[in-house]
Amino acid sequence: MVTQVAKGSGYLTAFKIITVLNTLSVLFQAVTAGQLLSGASAGLHGLGAGAVHLLGLAQLVAAVLVWRPGRGAGWPAVVGLAILLLGFVQSAVGGSGVMTVHVPLGMAVFGLSVWLLVWAWRR
Repeated sequence: MVTQVAKGSGYLTAFKIITVLNTLSVLFQAVTAGQLLSGASAGLHGLGAGAVHLLGLAQLVAAVLVWRPGRGAGWPAVVGLAILLLGFVQSAVGGSGVMTVHVPLGMAVFGLSVWLLVWAWRR
């Protein structure tokens, strides 16, 4: 549960915004992956991966700020770290063409992202 200190700080607001952007970037990856199946170029999917990594790092930093100086819950930082690390695994696995791992892992990243999004905005 987020305490009043975390609610009164800008940390939670930043976390909410970054979490929305991160979830949208992961959703964008799903859309561009679907386009790849119909023969589209991998360019947008590759660019989207960079956005997922950058926003995953920003989300982790914001989650740590909500937790430590903001006195909020610590588990979102752990989930944020998992999203960031799984995103890097996603890039490695997808680049090597192992779709039997890449697709379910992408669904896990999306599920974790939505979980953080729902938690952040339920306040």
